[in-house]
Amino acid sequence: MSDRPLKIVYCTPALYMAGGVERVLTLKANYFAEHFGYDITIILTDGKGKPFAYSLSDKIKVIHLDINFEELWTCSFLKKIFVYLKKQRIYKRRLTEELMHIRADITISTLRREINFINDIKDGSKKIGELHVNRANYRNFEAEDAGLVKRVFARLWSHSLLTHLRKLDQLVVLTEKDKESWKELNNVTTIPDPLSFEPSSASSMTEKRVVAVARYSHEKGIDLLLKAWAEVEKRCYEWRLDVYGDGNRETYEELIGQLQIDRSRCCLHGRTNDVERAYVQSSLFVLSSRFEGFGMVIVEAMACGLPVVAFDCPWGPRSIITDGEDGLLTANGDVHDLAAKLTYMIGHQEERLRMGARAVRKAESYKMEYLAEKWQQLFESL
Repeated sequence: MSDRPLKIVYCTPALYMAGGVERVLTLKANYFAEHFGYDITIILTDGKGKPFAYSLSDKIKVIHLDINFEELWTCSFLKKIFVYLKKQRIYKRRLTEELMHIRADITISTLRREINFINDIKDGSKKIGELHVNRANYRNFEAEDAGLVKRVFARLWSHSLLTHLRKLDQLVVLTEKDKESWKELNNVTTIPDPLSFEPSSASSMTEKRVVAVARYSHEKGIDLLLKAWAEVEKRCYEWRLDVYGDGNRETYEELIGQLQIDRSRCCLHGRTNDVERAYVQSSLFVLSSRFEGFGMVIVEAMACGLPVVAFDCPWGPRSIITDGEDGLLTANGDVHDLAAKLTYMIGHQEERLRMGARAVRKAESYKMEYLAEKWQQLFESL
């Protein structure tokens, strides 16, 4: 290899949202720039003028192409096609100009709109795709209620996607199970997301509190969690449930009323700026997602000494939790099983202590320095 720093470009829509992709990309880019001395550039398409959700190293360059794909959110499906095609042409032209100027060693796509043309840009860089959701839920077109035009579009898009993914030098997914789902490809490798912080303390396991950290959105299954909690609270009178996350809570607040859940022992909070404290002041973590790309909150909770009770949903929880050792997996979407497993863990402190200790050890393997080495090895192999 040359003595000059490795030059890497990330392509992602925006960094102003406090989402998992934004957090992980920022974490990795900062580490690569600060510890490996890599020359990092991040190219954005949306959110110009908005502050970044997570602090970015001043060693990292940011280029904003100002495409504003977010305009598509307000368009009907048919209008969206025409607006998308126009913006896509602009994006391809502007990104090509930037990459030809930068001449990076490696260009990393978070597999958004640039995947349709990134391999055609002959800037000399190796192309890597990062997929942060499982295959089944990547660009979900909700085919069960889609019209004919939308179904045809989805089928054509899926075929085109495989063609583009085959051309990548590497596709990186988060779990071995998801790697297995891409049977048509032979360029897939697995690198999980890194732990986003190193806890300064661990749970004393004395608080009679269950905690969840998740967006208030359908895929996170807060409705399922509340239905399970309606059963749990009737058996575990001294315990409470606290949920923290972004999003609209109104529907879930209404569900609490419908289920006649005791509001003094169940509270839906907004996003917390001190998630470590939320974990440490609890004795059990619960994840009720219908699906997960990975489930970084599981690793965060484990690092703080919490055993985890989670739906065995595709694909994240099973890749992290060893059932019966550092947490419990429940039948996916089975509210009664989730309630039963939560009740069991609440009633068995010695099990919580045993699993919590093992959870801390499990979380060690997800530290940034360990996973950064895997990325370094991948970069250098290319």
